[in-house]
Amino acid sequence: MCGIIGAVAQRNVAPILIEGLKRLEYRGYDSAGVALLQDQEIKRIRTTGRVAALEEAVREQNAHGLTGIAHTRWATHGAPTEGNAHPHVSGGIAVVHNGIIENHEALRAELKQAGFSFTSQTDTEVIAHLINHYFKSCRDLFQATREAVARLQGAYAIGVVCDSMPNKLIAARQGSPLLIGVGVEEHFIASDTSALLPVTQRFIYLEDGDVAELGLTSIVVVDKNGAAVSRAIQQSELRAEMVELGEYRHYMQKEIYEQPRALSDTLQELINGGVQPILFGMEAESILSTIERITFLACGTSYHSALTARYWIEALAGIPCNAEIASEYRYRTSVPDPKALIVTISQSGETADTLSALKHAQSLGHEYTLTICNVSESALVRESRLNMITRAGPEIGVASTKAFTTQLAALFTLALVLAKLRGRLNAVEEQKQIAALRALPGQMQRVLALESRVQRWAERFAEKQHALFLGRGMHYPIALEGALKLKEISYIHAEAYPAGELKHGPLALVDKDMPVIAIAPNDALLEKLKSNLQEVRARGGELYVVLDEDTHIQDMDEIHKITLPLHAGWLSPILHVVPLQMLSYHAALQKGTDVDKPRNLAKSVTVE
Repeated sequence: MCGIIGAVAQRNVAPILIEGLKRLEYRGYDSAGVALLQDQEIKRIRTTGRVAALEEAVREQNAHGLTGIAHTRWATHGAPTEGNAHPHVSGGIAVVHNGIIENHEALRAELKQAGFSFTSQTDTEVIAHLINHYFKSCRDLFQATREAVARLQGAYAIGVVCDSMPNKLIAARQGSPLLIGVGVEEHFIASDTSALLPVTQRFIYLEDGDVAELGLTSIVVVDKNGAAVSRAIQQSELRAEMVELGEYRHYMQKEIYEQPRALSDTLQELINGGVQPILFGMEAESILSTIERITFLACGTSYHSALTARYWIEALAGIPCNAEIASEYRYRTSVPDPKALIVTISQSGETADTLSALKHAQSLGHEYTLTICNVSESALVRESRLNMITRAGPEIGVASTKAFTTQLAALFTLALVLAKLRGRLNAVEEQKQIAALRALPGQMQRVLALESRVQRWAERFAEKQHALFLGRGMHYPIALEGALKLKEISYIHAEAYPAGELKHGPLALVDKDMPVIAIAPNDALLEKLKSNLQEVRARGGELYVVLDEDTHIQDMDEIHKITLPLHAGWLSPILHVVPLQMLSYHAALQKGTDVDKPRNLAKSVTVE
């Protein structure tokens, strides 16, 4: 949520800031703003709506400067208005902020008593006034920011500039991601590497409690204790063209089609080296040999990948699993088990609810932790003892696609490793499963070739208000994911149920206006599922069935079918989700919604 970019350079940084905001649009926002140090004053421009409106205003006002900060805001405190948009200014100090300040009301009252006036409803304006308050005493922006953030409770990533210190940019983080981009006699800050790829591929990842002062040729970082620290410069593998749209109409479409490559990259080490615990880290063999149960912590799409993994791990490795919604886990009384493995799953590795759930688990005494994540430098990866990095590449569309399928690939790898450590995976079966994984990208290409048929389904969905998704066994979480995708970007209300639950309530909803989407692989539950589909037909429901090539369902007017390749065994969920992704994409196109930036949603949810 929200996006930050800042720069201190020997060139006009306005174009850099605007381009950075464009590359952060996927995070979700409703207003944007920029503050530039221009002619020894702060030139601030703010707009509601898209970054394009801000870009036009900057051009019209000929705003420029060698130092500046910019922001896209997703409203939390206060409505999405120009007055609530960032940057916020106090005296000659401008601040941008991601996160939530939990003690802002007490600080606001204190600052009002000290003579400060507030013009917004935001918690961020408190930060600007607080830094200004300390700056009046010390006349040092770095020191004033350090004193101010010491008073803040909650999560924050902030960028600060001051009109009397034109070649300085201050950054601080606690709980929200923020990084430094290292250039040649210029430096940058951003909430995401993608914002800075046009200007650098060298990054310093700040840790919680860090405060940094950036000059043209210097970077000084102090930790939460005020001690000077050295944070390593890391070379990113990402390139600017990796986050560009190219030939595709939307990022979601691009990312759906990138899935075969993403799967191949994620599975490369497994396919080349076999089922080895080292895939999850140096300590993996000792830890994974010890654990007696697994608790998954995740949100949204990542939670659905956890639900799927539970079927795999319990069946293949014989280890009991529990999947928890991260935002609920820390707020209930749970019974810690020192022999349990805590597995967190996240695309960004910065999801606030999942991070908080992990820290809560650690506070209960859970020592064994593993993260499945797409970002190697993220907070979740740093906090966990073991990890497996998926190789999906940057995912820009809010509705996750390739991150989900690569998470599933990583989790199936975990199931195989656990099974092998427990003597439940012999050499013949190991090679069989590796061969199945090796075939997966090619099979997915065949599924993607079915897009025109999915489009015809989507044309019928455009006028619908509701939809019901059905699945059984390990395909029930895929039904959940299909329903989530449809409502996320097409705004069609959708729900998912285990097909056997139809007669326990959902069947009351079925009529000619309620499309029912069923996942029908040729597995042990197929005959049961066919009975459930007959229940739908008997009530006049219209069926849309995704089935395997060797699944035989009679042709009827009320049944629309899309046929996938032969049943892929344990890997079937990874293939069956793809038509559901394409259905939601094309239904959204038919309805004319903003596919990559659906209303009210953000890509990186860094607040609770």
